[in-house]
Amino acid sequence: MEGENYTVTPWEVKGKVDYDKLIIQFGTQKVTEELKQKISRLVGGDLHVMLRRNVFFSHRDLDLVLKDYEEGRGFFLYTGRAPSLGMHIGHLIPFIFTKWLQEKFKVNLYIEITDDEKFMRNVDYTLDQTRQWAYENILDIIAVGFDPDRTFIFQDTEYIKNMYPIAVKVAKKLTFNEVKATFGLDTSSNIGIIFYPALQIAPTMFEKRRCLIPAGIDQDPYWRLQRDIAESLGYYKAAQIHSKFLPPLTGPEGKMSSSNPESAIYLTDDPKTVERKIMKYAFSGGQPTIELHRKYGGNPDIDVPFQWLYYFFEPDDNKIKEIEEEYRSGKMLTGELKQILIERLNEFLEKHRQNREEAKDKVRLFKYEGKLATEMWSKIHE
Repeated sequence: MEGENYTVTPWEVKGKVDYDKLIIQFGTQKVTEELKQKISRLVGGDLHVMLRRNVFFSHRDLDLVLKDYEEGRGFFLYTGRAPSLGMHIGHLIPFIFTKWLQEKFKVNLYIEITDDEKFMRNVDYTLDQTRQWAYENILDIIAVGFDPDRTFIFQDTEYIKNMYPIAVKVAKKLTFNEVKATFGLDTSSNIGIIFYPALQIAPTMFEKRRCLIPAGIDQDPYWRLQRDIAESLGYYKAAQIHSKFLPPLTGPEGKMSSSNPESAIYLTDDPKTVERKIMKYAFSGGQPTIELHRKYGGNPDIDVPFQWLYYFFEPDDNKIKEIEEEYRSGKMLTGELKQILIERLNEFLEKHRQNREEAKDKVRLFKYEGKLATEMWSKIHE
């Protein structure tokens, strides 16, 4: 989808995204205060910081998901990851929020690791590489803290036998022209990529209940296809809740990219690397000199360190308001704001690294031996 000054596709986000316009262009709905209040009532407490602050801002059928939950039909969660050489902070956004949803609603979660798609879409990658990256990325995902009894993490190349009966039914409903138009494919595209959307759609049909997908809004085209065919196969249309993109360090436009190390904080970055990157590369909304900054103040709306704190890394609403006011007034300098982010990031990453190390002993539980994993491996879908 292209706007006047931006592009949003499953593989590319460029420019300064206008999220209000994107809701109209994609035909989604805004996550309203009424919906947020209903979620708060159902979970019996405060909303997740990313929901309170509209990081998750758009949806399809979230109201129906909540209605199903209220009336005892329940729902399940599904999200995924195309493995890469290293995960960065931005990659964790949907997983952190999904973990909160699972914890609050006590529901099953399916996490698809698309090692096949990553291999097919990149001419320079080998299948051995993408499978190894899958393992490393799975450690980072487990480190988020999911419930092993209610979570099934599966790699496409391993789980294909069980997925295939659903995938072929999906594939039969999709025409080449539909897939081609949705994803910008052409006659030079390899046939694996043409078939692949059937595999990403298949997990939405792992249960005979409504599926809720927390993901970046760039992934929405897959679910538009799913919603066109789901009911004809006897399943619910997939519901979604969409997140905004965590901006790259280098500026408020686009999204963080693994291919540009200067734009990202990786989950493996040590404290000194985090400090160097933030101080050197993080785009500032401050003034050119201390004197001008004290006089005119900074602009947190374009300041990347503030935006990162606002998205997630400063969950205290009173504290983030105080930081914003002090930065706008000029009382807080750019370097001081960056230092706050450095401290928050390093606290987060230290805990994540500890959890990741412990995750090495849990991989089999999430992939093969946990309660949900065991059920799924023993089940061939009809």
